[in-house]
Amino acid sequence: MDKEFGSAVILAGGKSRRMGFDKQFLQIKNHYLLCHHGEQLAKLFEQVIVVTNTPELYRDTPFILVSDEICHKGPLSGIHIGLKTASSRQVYFLACDMPNINLDYIRFMQERLRGCTDNACITRFGDWIEPFNAFYARDLLADIEAYLGRDQRSLFQFLKHQDTHYVSEAEARHYSPDWEMFLNLNTREEFEAWRSGGLDLGFTPRVAGSR
Repeated sequence: MDKEFGSAVILAGGKSRRMGFDKQFLQIKNHYLLCHHGEQLAKLFEQVIVVTNTPELYRDTPFILVSDEICHKGPLSGIHIGLKTASSRQVYFLACDMPNINLDYIRFMQERLRGCTDNACITRFGDWIEPFNAFYARDLLADIEAYLGRDQRSLFQFLKHQDTHYVSEAEARHYSPDWEMFLNLNTREEFEAWRSGGLDLGFTPRVAGSR
């Protein structure tokens, strides 16, 4: 196991009101989109963890299956249990509704983090940030638990008080000029358009995460 970058986490589940059903049920060619994610990430990571409240869906997969330990706290709940389960110091996180994985960009973030003490690697989008397709360090566990214990949930506010390496939008666009690696699918129409190759991403920031 790569002690620095051996683990990846896929966050599955959530209410998905705009989609009308749980996004982890998205399928392409009779194959769960999430399973496709796991297969892609296994090319770079020895350990792929799925955070899901319906682990029975993935019993026949090679993934490590876990459920939220601190429940009903939004994306930080999933980040918490993902970090707690992971074996490496730096852990890659992806939301299950983000269909476009860019392995070259993941390698780029790993190189940015290699040998440094930053506890996260996050990409900027103008005044926004992209919280997934990102790295978080296991060193954040105690701070996350304390933060959630105060009933604070905002991932964005949490990161403001952490040692975070930010990748500029311009740097990230070298890898994804149309920002497709940060696309998340919020509606059935977006999913069908993406599946048919006709989804126009535009330049509107999309905050990824299905939880």
